[in-house]
Amino acid sequence: MRISRKQARDGLTPAPLFVLVEPQMGENIGATARAMLNFGVAGLRLVRPRDGWPNPKAAATASGASIVIDQTDVFASLDEAIADCQYVLATTARRRELPTAVLTPDAAAAALKERIAAGLRCAVLFGGERNGLASDDVARADAIVSIPVNPAFASLNLAHAALIVAYEWSRAAGDMEIDAPATTPPAGREDLHRLIEHLEAELDAAGYFFPLEKKPGMARNLRAAISRAGFTEPEIRTLRGVIKALARSGDREEV
Repeated sequence: MRISRKQARDGLTPAPLFVLVEPQMGENIGATARAMLNFGVAGLRLVRPRDGWPNPKAAATASGASIVIDQTDVFASLDEAIADCQYVLATTARRRELPTAVLTPDAAAAALKERIAAGLRCAVLFGGERNGLASDDVARADAIVSIPVNPAFASLNLAHAALIVAYEWSRAAGDMEIDAPATTPPAGREDLHRLIEHLEAELDAAGYFFPLEKKPGMARNLRAAISRAGFTEPEIRTLRGVIKALARSGDREEV
């Protein structure tokens, strides 16, 4: 479902900038923009995009996230891209000989939340599709974000990495609200008792309780199973209708 630019803008709150360093394919930039906006991140900066900017393929792949694409800034160097930032994180899966703290995505999101709430401008760096961030790029960051993936296949698509970081940011920022389904309270014990009596009577008439000496135990197990189910009043009405229909069907077969 496509949303208007106003709807997208209205759902935005202060968030980290996402900086893509030497991204290659416009499609990946567009997919990253879409992933960002899914979780309320709109500030995108590009450092030396291979195919230039603007890129029609990025706009097409963004699929409605035009608010991100239209305000994307392009820089000739990473230093320029993060010059106004007070806290910078670098995403990488490779171990590096750098004395830099390594954070999981959720810990990184918590750190970003704390600083953005204090009014600081923060950025998260993502490397290009082929080689990721260079060691010199990572050295400019305050900490590393390492996404725990299968060590035998640690390569993440650019948009996938952005999606994970944006998701954790949204969780930390408290922006994620899931509408709980409307709930109907369980039926009263009187309605439940009538259902059980109705069912037992029809089962008795159909010869279900056999041999007769086992009927008390069979009825008790049936009663316990139905009592545990937590049926609502509408569900009990439906079940009683089903029992009546089955009983009428049995009468027709006997005739």
